[in-house]
Amino acid sequence: MPPPDRDLAGYGRTPPDPRWPEGARLALSFVVNVEEGAELSIASGDERNEAIPETRQLIEGAPDPCMETQFAYGARVGLWRVLDLLQRFGVRATFSCCGRAVAATPTLAAAPAAAGHEVSAHGWRWEMHAGMPEATERAVIARTVAALAAAAGTRPVGWHTKSAASVNTRRLLAEEGGFLYDSDAYDDDLPRLVQVAGRPHVILPYAFDTNDMRFAPGQGFVQAEDFSDYCIGAFDWLLREGQATPRMMSVGLHLRTIGRPGRIRGLERLLEHVTQAPGVWIARRMDIARHWRALSGLPG
Repeated sequence: MPPPDRDLAGYGRTPPDPRWPEGARLALSFVVNVEEGAELSIASGDERNEAIPETRQLIEGAPDPCMETQFAYGARVGLWRVLDLLQRFGVRATFSCCGRAVAATPTLAAAPAAAGHEVSAHGWRWEMHAGMPEATERAVIARTVAALAAAAGTRPVGWHTKSAASVNTRRLLAEEGGFLYDSDAYDDDLPRLVQVAGRPHVILPYAFDTNDMRFAPGQGFVQAEDFSDYCIGAFDWLLREGQATPRMMSVGLHLRTIGRPGRIRGLERLLEHVTQAPGVWIARRMDIARHWRALSGLPG
């Protein structure tokens, strides 16, 4: 049987009214994952290389410049291409940044922050936290916060772990004291407020399907339109449902992925569609978390 604290029922047939600003029927969140320089790399002193580069070839026991330069494209080129496109449509996003990436290349957080985007935390290295010792994870969280705050000028209030969080992650975030939300959930189309370590904490569900990660070999997206068509289909459906029950939608992006010239048109098509639709609130995740807290009378 599932553990007793696992909630499989959720809101059921009676989800709460999120009362999105200006009567919006859908809150739309763009998340740009910033991982360039945080991928596991023997050349960076890590114990191994990243296991799932786009080439699907794992190099063991030696540096892998093929994998490293694939990631570097996102920092060298993809960052500016994505920032320019978001600016053209007047969209503010959440840049979910790995601490080591930003420590190595501060502009990865400084440039989005200067443009009005949120800089949130995505761990120190680009790695899952499942099984990580508690003391190690606590130090990782603190180190990540410090690196992002130094580059962006303000500390992050949101967190998202690559893949699986540990059983301690959410509690450690609450105990750290500065986080309003995490996105380590994939189970709903609305946020929820929980109590963690005696503090109110917002969970903002994320999504792996409306996500450019599916451009990886064998994951389903090949042409730019594969990404935009899928995301537009999800958007239209949720907006239609939202006439009766307002919803939230997340779109996941990666600088080294959607930032490629053969793929960026997919993001452009999506932005053209969603920015012309009525009843949509395109918001940074920290704005959604603060709104959700306000519904319960909590300060932002």
